[in-house]
Order: sequence, then C-alpha cells, then structure tokens
Amino acid sequence: MTDIDGIAATVPPSSTGCADCDAVGGWWFHLRRCAQCGHIGCCDSSPAQHATAHWKSSGHPVVQSFELGEEWYWNYATDVLYESGPELAPPTSHPAAQPTPGPADRVPQNWPDLLHP
Repeated sequence: MTDIDGIAATVPPSSTGCADCDAVGGWWFHLRRCAQCGHIGCCDSSPAQHATAHWKSSGHPVVQSFELGEEWYWNYATDVLYESGPELAPPTSHPAAQPTPGPADRVPQNWPDLLHP
C-alpha cells in the first residue's frame, strides 16, 4: 500500500460488531474497520451502511475488512482497493464464532432480500 495517510496501526478496533447497528438493535452483512480510529461499521451491502456513514461524518477514508481471512483495505476518498497494507492492532477480524451475517439473534430470515446491491 502506498497511500498510508489515515492509518493508525496501533489503534485497536472499537468492538467486535458494528457499533452503530448494536446501538439500535440492527444487523450487518460484513464488517469494516476504520484504519484511523478503529470504529467498526457495517459494509455497503448491509442495510444501514455504517462504515460509509462513519467516513462521511469523520473524514476517515481508509477501512480494512474486519472479516476472517481478509486483509484488504479500501479508500473511500480515492475509490482505491489495496490487497494488503500495514498490520493493524489485534484483533483483525470479528470472532470466528460470530456468524456472517450477524449477530445471529437479530438477522431476519429474509436477510438476502434486504441487502444493497
């Protein structure tokens, strides 16, 4: 990754799930981690799209996937995908026992119909 502005590698994640969905009893499809402040938000396929909302409200453009086995970064400001980059403070994904989508007790049965394309 050549564009490392906005990455604070020592900042831990804010939670193990989307903090904003948790606050309102929502659910998410996939999770993204703000590489600057550690905020965990849900992806753009999720109903609430909290990771993008966090970028727009905070100005923190770089996220890393918070999914198991994924290391890629996305820069919202430049629309650039980076296959890898600096290693962030652990944990680097949600717990293995946490399902996707999640959390299990809040995901509606028709969840695939509720995803954004």
